[in-house]
Amino acid sequence: MRALTGIKPTAQPHLGNLVGAIGPGISLSREHDCIYFIADYHALTTLHDRAAMRTYVYEGAATWLALGLDPQRSVLFQQSDAPEVTELSWLLSCICGLGLLDRGHAVKAARDGGHDINAGVFNYPVLMAADILAYDTNVVPVGQDQKQHVEMTRDMAVAFNHRFGEVLVVPEVLLQKEGAVVSGLDGRKMSKSYNNTVPLFATSKQLRKLIMSITTDSRGMEEPKDPETCNIFAIFRLFASEAEQADLAARYRAGGLGYGHAKQELFEVLDRRFAEPREHFAEWMANPARLDAVLADGAERARVISRATLERAREAVGFQRVQRRRETVP
Repeated sequence: MRALTGIKPTAQPHLGNLVGAIGPGISLSREHDCIYFIADYHALTTLHDRAAMRTYVYEGAATWLALGLDPQRSVLFQQSDAPEVTELSWLLSCICGLGLLDRGHAVKAARDGGHDINAGVFNYPVLMAADILAYDTNVVPVGQDQKQHVEMTRDMAVAFNHRFGEVLVVPEVLLQKEGAVVSGLDGRKMSKSYNNTVPLFATSKQLRKLIMSITTDSRGMEEPKDPETCNIFAIFRLFASEAEQADLAARYRAGGLGYGHAKQELFEVLDRRFAEPREHFAEWMANPARLDAVLADGAERARVISRATLERAREAVGFQRVQRRRETVP
């Protein structure tokens, strides 16, 4: 069974990316044939800074590697290094209705935020479908908020197969457990678009400053507090041991615990958890040639699959291979 996970390089990956995509994605490699990609084509819908794009691509790759991805066991590559996906996205576009795209999360979010909607944003679900279908993906691990993208992919694959034969593998949603959404610094979902994230590899000083900025209510130190409604505890419980969670929750309810104390404990848990990965991340970032080698190897292995998929799709719609056409010319 093949699983596929991608992450968009528009900033250094944050705690939400780890819990929602990176952590579950790496865990899947124990039981699945896994493909991981840095989604730079997707980032181009909003990121138009050449230097930033290169930095974020490296940071995305270094993040996967620093957190334990084995590039020999799994495939890690840069999306744009396997251009078959763009041709497949065009083939899918020609059987995809506008109504389906208009209901996409990316379009709705752009409209709600008052942002301009370029063609890339509108066609985002088609490119995402091509990402999944190009690699004969069986399962896609997602949270509830991303389930729609896989369902749209299934719709496109079924429509294509209905018209041209059984060409594309129809993927299944592998839904992550409830609670995978990470609370941001302001209490909303942690997201780059909300500017409320905690980067995975912030320095200790940067990390503490961010944690101390978490929004809380106005209850005083002596008042009892409900850990279940607190932004600090919502993050703490994702990274602390069960004993640490139980201890802090009891002190919340007993009173005498200020939010500043809770923030300090959260900082200590996160700083301890990411101390070693932070060092590995820095080592990878200091050696871009080593990162390039991993990404190049991953792209070569990924393209073995994507070329075969695209060839099936081209054949199905009536396109001929250049080599075959040459062979038939008298």
